[in-house]
Amino acid sequence: MSISTSELMNRGMRCLVEKLGTVEAEMFIAAIMRERFDYTKWQREHFDDVELEAFNAAAVAWERQQGLHPLRKLLVYS
Repeated sequence: MSISTSELMNRGMRCLVEKLGTVEAEMFIAAIMRERFDYTKWQREHFDDVELEAFNAAAVAWERQQGLHPLRKLLVYS
């Protein structure tokens, strides 16, 4: 599934407002724009110490909580 940049931004902003509230969502966006934020570096610092099994379990739990489709097994063709 591919979504447009506009739709992605709309969804992201809705998530931020839902979780942080309007004021803190705006503060977050301002901080991201003001600081030289490297998402890849932040992600590595944030997740490098998380065991794969724990990360996977959290992702599956989040997916179920959101009411999304269950994770599908990848098919490997030889």
